[in-house]
Amino acid sequence: MVNVSIARRYARALLDVASEAGRTEAVAEQLTAFAQVFAKSPELTDVLLNPAYSRSQRTQVVEGVMKALPGGADPILASTLRLLVDRSRLNYLTDIARLFGDMADARAGRVRGHVTTATPLQADALARIQQQLQQLTQRNVILETRVDPSILGGVSAQVGSILYDGSIRTQLEQMRRELKEH
Repeated sequence: MVNVSIARRYARALLDVASEAGRTEAVAEQLTAFAQVFAKSPELTDVLLNPAYSRSQRTQVVEGVMKALPGGADPILASTLRLLVDRSRLNYLTDIARLFGDMADARAGRVRGHVTTATPLQADALARIQQQLQQLTQRNVILETRVDPSILGGVSAQVGSILYDGSIRTQLEQMRRELKEH
């Protein structure tokens, strides 16, 4: 099991350095991209985590992936990744990326949310939903959309830990429960 407190310390330190340099967004984007490459490739994961590979081999792989990032890795991120290799902490990379994003959002007054609809939303409808959620939460809301035909219609939105469920499926289930009670 991965110790999240270790990942949190690395994420906080990286965020502090990136914030001081004014490059939080760039570092967040590249860190997420690097973690996704890492998570999607079992071969890469094996090389980076398997003790059969030497530290220099792992360093070469990390350097190669950093060069493959669009525009190359930000120097702040590159230093952090090298430190993770040196300290054999690459197994924390996914958690560091997730926690870094959460902390960066919190510092910027942002919160991420998900909107689920039965059919794809038009841009103006999504903008109205985003505006309503911003008024409800008093924070800048960044939304990801999902399409799930099983909700039948309406909108279900989750912002942080709060769920706003206006889906037809939920309304029908609620009516069914009420009818059973009577």
